[in-house]
Amino acid sequence: MKDIIKLLQELSEAVGVSGQEGAVRDIICDAIQPHVDDLRIDALGNIVALKRGKGQDRLKVMAAAHMDEVGLMITGHDSSGALKFRSVGGILDTVLAAKRVQVGPERVPGAIGIKPIHLTQVESARQVVKQDALVIDVGASTKEEAQGVAKIGDVATFLTPFVDLGPTLLGKAFDDRAGCAVLVELVRGQTFDFDLYAAFTVQEEVGLRGARVAAYAIDPDAAVILDCTPANDMPKKKDRSPNTELGKGPAIYIMGGRTFSDRRLVDLFTASGEADSIPYQIRQPGGGGTDAGSIQVAREGVPVVSISVPGRYVHSPSAIIHRDDFDNTIRLVRAGLSRLTRDTLAR
Repeated sequence: MKDIIKLLQELSEAVGVSGQEGAVRDIICDAIQPHVDDLRIDALGNIVALKRGKGQDRLKVMAAAHMDEVGLMITGHDSSGALKFRSVGGILDTVLAAKRVQVGPERVPGAIGIKPIHLTQVESARQVVKQDALVIDVGASTKEEAQGVAKIGDVATFLTPFVDLGPTLLGKAFDDRAGCAVLVELVRGQTFDFDLYAAFTVQEEVGLRGARVAAYAIDPDAAVILDCTPANDMPKKKDRSPNTELGKGPAIYIMGGRTFSDRRLVDLFTASGEADSIPYQIRQPGGGGTDAGSIQVAREGVPVVSISVPGRYVHSPSAIIHRDDFDNTIRLVRAGLSRLTRDTLAR
């Protein structure tokens, strides 16, 4: 069985922009196939795997993590051989200029072009270059050469090798390959009393689309959503509370941009953390969101809670997570789910 950090590296370095998650899906299927009773790929490309429970009156519990990452899509070619692009998912203009990328199915290396400082006027240098003024340089010198490198509709992602920094890990797409790795480890672990449906979803970054389809099909009694949430914990000029902090444990959501977590599930996981001495933190309420936004309103409604690995610089070329937070997310989710019963969800 592959070491979980090695698996996280493979997931991080794989290309899986929203709508084109195939490479990530293959890695996950290989990792979980021997540990599940049923595995299928639905019409949108979600993985829905069932690990049957050992109890008599079995609940259906959904655990979800999204496979897709933010990225870029090629929209055209200019006469100088550069590739025009637009973002897929939420990427700030500030993180794009001069970054290394990999383009198309062949993962051709390139760079997002910008004028050097020597040729830039002082006032212009102080302004953020907008996305529509940037292009990808893959070394082509004509439009025809560029068309041979990438077609319209091909995707590009940041070219970021995974690095183990010791207490922390650096890589791209930890949102949400970290959550995917947590869910893989959950599937490869103990059998619960309930039926566990592991859903590795598509197109979260462009509207929580895969989760909506998967939750409708599963019709779960409860759901736990595993993600990577921003850690805004670096020093600031003004003293503001961070939404999460690295090294303080997995972040439990109370409220997100589209979701209120079910208090019964919040209480279950906080109590499990206390009982088993697993550090956790409460994510500052408000803003952002996870697949919980779609799962919560599936069919007649689903009790949900999101539990995330805190990560610095998500949706950028290089994110950083803490190894302890990653490990403790696995521990906390296992601890909470091992205590989940039908009585937990009773009104």
